[in-house]
Amino acid sequence: MRETPGTSKRLDMREAAEAILRAERSATSMPPLSGEHPDLTLDEAYGIQNLLNDMRQKQGLRFAGYKIGLTWLSTQIACDLTEPIRGRILSDAVFDSGSRIPAARFVKPHIEVELAFVMGRDLDRPGATIEEVLQATDTIVPALELVDHRMAPPRIVADTVADNSAFAAIVLSERRFRPEDIDVRWVGATLSRNGIVEETGVSAVGMGHPAACVAWLANALVETGERLRKGDIVMSGAFARAVAVVVGDQIEADFGPFGSVRASF
Repeated sequence: MRETPGTSKRLDMREAAEAILRAERSATSMPPLSGEHPDLTLDEAYGIQNLLNDMRQKQGLRFAGYKIGLTWLSTQIACDLTEPIRGRILSDAVFDSGSRIPAARFVKPHIEVELAFVMGRDLDRPGATIEEVLQATDTIVPALELVDHRMAPPRIVADTVADNSAFAAIVLSERRFRPEDIDVRWVGATLSRNGIVEETGVSAVGMGHPAACVAWLANALVETGERLRKGDIVMSGAFARAVAVVVGDQIEADFGPFGSVRASF
């Protein structure tokens, strides 16, 4: 714990993780941690995130992979960041295309189009490159990511990171592609809600190449003594703006020649 300047509160990271877990379970917003701890750091936020995911795994959930967020340069500048953020994916949050996702599980969910990388081998050395990521990838999968904030605004980035970087769920296509069989940088998609196209994008928008985002993650993990492992799912970052979803919505991401991903709420 540490004394937070200007407040009488002390940061208890385990207590913070437990509060986020309660908010997640009840699908209700909680006040942002930065309200009582305005100098909350990213290192502390990742520590809280680690505790949160340890708690969830002790409940029997299996680790499935990682999400990468804030990959657009414009959002990093707006958030005063120089790199993306990351979160963890657990087994209860992985859905197949066509699934009905219980909207009552979430506070205020939004959905994004992404590419998921399924790792074919470990990446455990510093300095991973785009080429090394592609060589280490088994398959690339068109996907949707559901994001949800358990903390009410106003939030700072450290709040979001502590909250598992706003991760909620993923939806994976039944179609899989080898990295050498597609131009990963030029995958386009439209995102429709109830039959109306609301957003479009192309995969190069995040760091110029989705594999660059995965390389960033691999290197960030190595710096903390972790690594990307064979079988990990990595959500490489949104390449269109998020769309809000509510009960009754039908969502479809059309990836053109790479098929579609659907979910209902």
